Amino acid sequence: MTLFRERPQSIWVLPLLALGLALGLLATDWSGWASGMRGWLFDSYQRAHPRPLQDTRAEAGFSVRSLEIAPMSHAELAQLLRDLRAHGAQMAVLAFPLEGADPAAPANLVGAIPPGPGFDEARAALLGMPSPDKALALALSHIATVSGYVLSETPSSIAAATSRIAGPPDAFARTRDFAGARGPIPLLANASAGRGALNLIRDRDGSVRRLPLAFRLNGTAVASLDAEALRVAQNKRALRLRAGESGALFGQGSGAAALQLDGRDLVTAPDASLWLWYAKDESAGLTPSDLGDLSHMIVYIGQAGDVAPTPFGARSLARIRAEALQSMFLGQVLRRPAAATKAELALLLLVGLAAILVFVRFGIWWTGAFVLGALAAAGAASWNLFTANHVLFDALAPGAGLALVFAAAAGARLVEVSAARKRLHDAFADSLSPPVIQRIARKPALLKLDGEAREVSYLVCGVRGFAALAASFRDDPATFTRLLGRVFKPLMDEVLNHRGTIERLSGDGFSCFWNAPLDDGEHAIHACEAAARMMEVIAKVNEVITHERLMDGTALAPVEIGIGISTGPAIVGGFKSHGRTTYCAVGDCSAQAARIQALSSGYGPAIIVSEETRKAAERGFAFLEVDYVATGVGPGPVKLYAQLGNPVMRASPKFRALATFHDHIFQSLRTQQWDKARELIDQCRKLSGASQKLYDLQLARIGWYEKHPPDPDWDGSFRQPLP
Repeated sequence: MTLFRERPQSIWVLPLLALGLALGLLATDWSGWASGMRGWLFDSYQRAHPRPLQDTRAEAGFSVRSLEIAPMSHAELAQLLRDLRAHGAQMAVLAFPLEGADPAAPANLVGAIPPGPGFDEARAALLGMPSPDKALALALSHIATVSGYVLSETPSSIAAATSRIAGPPDAFARTRDFAGARGPIPLLANASAGRGALNLIRDRDGSVRRLPLAFRLNGTAVASLDAEALRVAQNKRALRLRAGESGALFGQGSGAAALQLDGRDLVTAPDASLWLWYAKDESAGLTPSDLGDLSHMIVYIGQAGDVAPTPFGARSLARIRAEALQSMFLGQVLRRPAAATKAELALLLLVGLAAILVFVRFGIWWTGAFVLGALAAAGAASWNLFTANHVLFDALAPGAGLALVFAAAAGARLVEVSAARKRLHDAFADSLSPPVIQRIARKPALLKLDGEAREVSYLVCGVRGFAALAASFRDDPATFTRLLGRVFKPLMDEVLNHRGTIERLSGDGFSCFWNAPLDDGEHAIHACEAAARMMEVIAKVNEVITHERLMDGTALAPVEIGIGISTGPAIVGGFKSHGRTTYCAVGDCSAQAARIQALSSGYGPAIIVSEETRKAAERGFAFLEVDYVATGVGPGPVKLYAQLGNPVMRASPKFRALATFHDHIFQSLRTQQWDKARELIDQCRKLSGASQKLYDLQLARIGWYEKHPPDPDWDGSFRQPLP
């Protein structure tokens, strides 16, 4: 217990409570939580590793097929059975109930004839016509047929067949007990080679994952339809269940363990059901119009529309039952030991306690690694048991419980971090976003004030025409100050929202950078995203401010900003002065971003980036070349690009046409083809999205170049200011 005293109680109490909750949910299967996940997992296993298709004739002497029919009268069903027999079928299994006599029998129509001697002849004729019930009984007796009855909770006088399934009382202790049954009339029942219960076991989602072999009717064991089909096919007087050890958490008897057959045992669940292992069989079943050769065939007959979900989608009940009989013939069924739930509970308890110990001792990240490793190991073991031994072991529900324990541990850790953050002096509240401050609060080593070399994306934002704007407020400085605050605050908020670090704020703008103090592998993209959002924000701010000034009766032109972004190496670090810590980035990229921002007003578009930024962020935005200029920073000239939109815009025909024109314009400028450049600029002015201000600038430069021809070794960049 000394280990737990090293940290606050909330650190280990909350995950321990979560572990207790998860154990309770798994043990009680509250609201089907555990069984629902278990069914999803086992379905996934079957889809990934279906039962191999194999004809059962060599193993059992019979093949098994299914046949779906529309609802039939007894006479039509009798004809179908005769057709099956004529095509060589050895056995038929009716996967639907035959309840009552045929309502269309001629004898049943006698009551509809008016009384009186005049209709005696008609009544006699109807009574003399062949009975479809007798015809069906005759057809049932000519082919070994297993018919079914439906067990219900309502007491009835219809008796089920004599039990053809035996075993010790404990073997049936977990089977469901019913009060009554509905079945065929005695004539048809006595003509059947076997009779079994049609009831199925469906999970909460309606899926059939287990097939029952036995039920109880008023305490007496009765066979299911499919167990009876197996008995008739093997020509046995009765099937026998073997009892097993108790697998229940709270008693309820031992239950069944296996169905004993000659030379093999089919392992069952305690409620005498088989876990089905489905085959990925996409072939269609038989059709009444095309029966083919049915020699040595057992045919399951089901009614169209009687379907149930399976791991491979909806399948007819007749097909599900036929596949189950194939599995029983081959001994290819899945096994879920009676003690599986206990083993899963033990796994969750042991691994959950170990995870809590790791959390208290080493922290949340090591706990996460431990939990992931435990989940992977449990999943691998579960999958191996399924593929190698056909054993169903649920790793998903215990895994979900373990995830709940981890979530509780993470919550406790959040409480601890929140308390630590409140105690931590927030020296960077004006420069870093709350998420960054939170990460530094968790791990102070992330902030390296001594300095380090990093590649950063540096952004400078400034108000265009700041001097003129300030002069217009010379008589109202308080309003001017409020105006700047309303402009800069939402812009700086966008920087913080996009993981940027604000370096300095001046009267006409501010600067910021990305990839320091925390690593940001997408720093150029995030800088461009922030710039794009800043343009949206300034538009909304201008709309509000302009409206307010109009209400005051004072005209005010929209505040226009320019943004320059440059990416490159810098030295980042911090220093303290007068109790305040300043964190900054120093390098050519910062000076270049400031120069680009100053030049941006000549191009029209607000966001101008360096070529390095364009290369790093190209997959996220549409960039258009606007200049090749010597900025006075760094060893040589740089290409500048306007950031105009997202990848959708980049792929649009209009933008591609504009970009092509720009490529030709700048190629003409670099090769000193001034007339061709003028012609291209005139054509480009007519395109959607073109910047007239940029073309005015380039035309002015062409005029300057014509008067001052460049040197023979000119690299194509602009270096001289306009006169």
